[in-house]
Amino acid sequence: MNNYFDLINKRESCRNYIDKPVEKEKLIACIEACRIAPSACNGQPWKFIVVNNKELSPKVAKCLQNLVMNKFTDKCPAFIIILEEKSDIKARIGGTIKNQDYSSIDIGIATAHLCLAATELGLSTCIMGWFNEKELKTLLSIPKSKRIRLVVSIGYSADKKLRNKIRKSIDEISLFID
Repeated sequence: MNNYFDLINKRESCRNYIDKPVEKEKLIACIEACRIAPSACNGQPWKFIVVNNKELSPKVAKCLQNLVMNKFTDKCPAFIIILEEKSDIKARIGGTIKNQDYSSIDIGIATAHLCLAATELGLSTCIMGWFNEKELKTLLSIPKSKRIRLVVSIGYSADKKLRNKIRKSIDEISLFID
């Protein structure tokens, strides 16, 4: 098993997939990683729709290509659509009192778990927040009352070399008080 820091350095947004199907067992393992992710008051305000279908995946890709965005998704074999579900009553009350959107935070945590699990399994991902929600709901028969928060492309990367990660320095993002 990889060292955690090796794993997080290995994970990157993939925009170049090979034409290889994703094994259902690996997708189930990624969803299991989401299932056990922490959430406010264990509210688990999410549902994951997994599309891993040669006929449907290209149609999902088109819903993600609004304007000039996400053209790379044409090559992606699978997608995980993340819906926001109603959270635990305690989390909703706490969020109102504290003026915090715990559901969005929880979905972000679960999505990170999903992407790291995929990386551990030899898969690559890209998290997308740009998509045509109305078209995607129609395509997948998602009720109008539901909210799609993110879509994650998932498959095998055509790129064998990791890109150099360009990030802010530790000094720019942290303050240590000793």
